[in-house]
Amino acid sequence: MSEKKPGFFQRLFGTPPAPSPAPPETRPETPVEPTPPVPETIPPVPEPEPAPAPLAPPDHPPPPGPPETTPDYIESIEDQFTAPIPASAEPAQPRNWFARLAGGLRRSSDNLTNSITAVFTRRKLDAATLDELEDVLVQADLGLDTAMAITETLRRDRFDKDVSGEDVRAVLAAEVEKVLGPVARPLAIDAAKKPFVILMIGVNGSGKTTTIGKLAQKFAREGRSVMLAAGDTFRAAAIEQLQVWGQRTGAPVIARPAGADASGLAFDAVTQARAEGRDVLIIDTAGRLQNRDELMNELEKVIRVIRKVDPEAPHATLLTLDATTGQNALKQVEIFGQRAGVTGLVMTKLDGTARGGILVAIARKFGLPVHFIGVGEGVEDLEPFEAKDFAQAIAGL
Repeated sequence: MSEKKPGFFQRLFGTPPAPSPAPPETRPETPVEPTPPVPETIPPVPEPEPAPAPLAPPDHPPPPGPPETTPDYIESIEDQFTAPIPASAEPAQPRNWFARLAGGLRRSSDNLTNSITAVFTRRKLDAATLDELEDVLVQADLGLDTAMAITETLRRDRFDKDVSGEDVRAVLAAEVEKVLGPVARPLAIDAAKKPFVILMIGVNGSGKTTTIGKLAQKFAREGRSVMLAAGDTFRAAAIEQLQVWGQRTGAPVIARPAGADASGLAFDAVTQARAEGRDVLIIDTAGRLQNRDELMNELEKVIRVIRKVDPEAPHATLLTLDATTGQNALKQVEIFGQRAGVTGLVMTKLDGTARGGILVAIARKFGLPVHFIGVGEGVEDLEPFEAKDFAQAIAGL
């Protein structure tokens, strides 16, 4: 791309308006004398040009400019790297994964632990306290079934005994790990399938394109040859964003002009990836709400066209879920699963919500594999899902 993107300050405030020219000086009208005017003997002194207005003083930002062409939910990636990272380079990890996970889930765990502490101030466990605890767990989006399982465990083991908030958090962590353990499965790339086709789907703003870039980086570090396909042909910004990721990871990007047919692009991408012997092909798709039938029909068409090249593809259909959507994520999993055959989940933006418990409700209801979770915008902030780590982090242990 030859066109230089606006910097962060310009994206935040818009392009500052050009200074307006000073209005012409008006002079009071004087009556016209009947006699001829006397010529001036002294030439008029030219008026000094007005000093240009400051563009953007720190304490007086300019008024907002025109609306952004890139939607707010597009996560910026241009400043994450200063230079392309070779495939053999080791990722920089200033903190271990559990520390990043615990930090990302801070809002969810604080919400839960503070509520639990408010209920339990080391008093005997009775029926009223259990009912209050169940309400707290349901409000944390853990789901009614999980909430009931936790309260039943406490009723069976600790009823009419002194119980502290720490005791309850330990039971909470154990129950959450029990639910999430069976769904914590890594994404297995079958080397016999070349290319291994991954189709990324989800609603607007769930972080699909950014997740694709992070996955491409991880696969490249594993020594796999990766190709990307910019199947979100509705937004030029999504195409450009994927091309940036392609440059950073060394992965070629199959792209068409905005407005091109997405299914035709997917066909071309699978054909070319197969011809080049690529290990992995990741296809982006446009964000779509699960209740828009015509858009879901288009997604089904993309899948049908892919299968004309490879009847077994896509080999993985990953639904990207935004944790901040809470209970709406349950409906997304249901509808996308019915229409697109979801094989696994990626949960993003857990660091931006107090509703991280929704992953527990989704796992209990659908049992779909959870491959990755994200707790930040950096490449190292998307990691394979581990049930025990998640359970301890959300319980604040």
